[in-house]
Amino acid sequence: MVDNMEWFNVFGLIFIAVIMIPNVVFAIKCKDGFDNKWNNKYVEVTEQVGRLGCFGFMIINIPGTWFGWWSDETFAVYLIVDTILVMLYCAIWIICFKKNSIFRALALSIIPSMLFLFSGIMSRSVLLIIASVLFAPSHIVISYKNVK
Repeated sequence: MVDNMEWFNVFGLIFIAVIMIPNVVFAIKCKDGFDNKWNNKYVEVTEQVGRLGCFGFMIINIPGTWFGWWSDETFAVYLIVDTILVMLYCAIWIICFKKNSIFRALALSIIPSMLFLFSGIMSRSVLLIIASVLFAPSHIVISYKNVK
């Protein structure tokens, strides 16, 4: 199974699609969208570049920058841990949907950051690791500053 993902990671696509579901529901239910109270253009641009990179490199494997899983066992750990992180993310969205708290802000920013970084490390994707290192701190600080 591990050898069949030369350039396209169907599991990465599924993980991204599932974590987008609560975000789409939020966008539909909250027509006014997200009110960004903390304006730092550098951090916002870094977050967006990292986000797009994470989404893209979770799904697309660029030859020469993606080296695949060490073993079938590593691939199994990747699937199990990513599934748990995605389920946890969705559960927190459901439980905390109407609550604006530091816990919600941090949980919903730290979990996807962990998902992207862990996926990059386990799949040995240099570009996903770089994108997640850009995304994680900027996404977490923006989420925290907007709830504080």
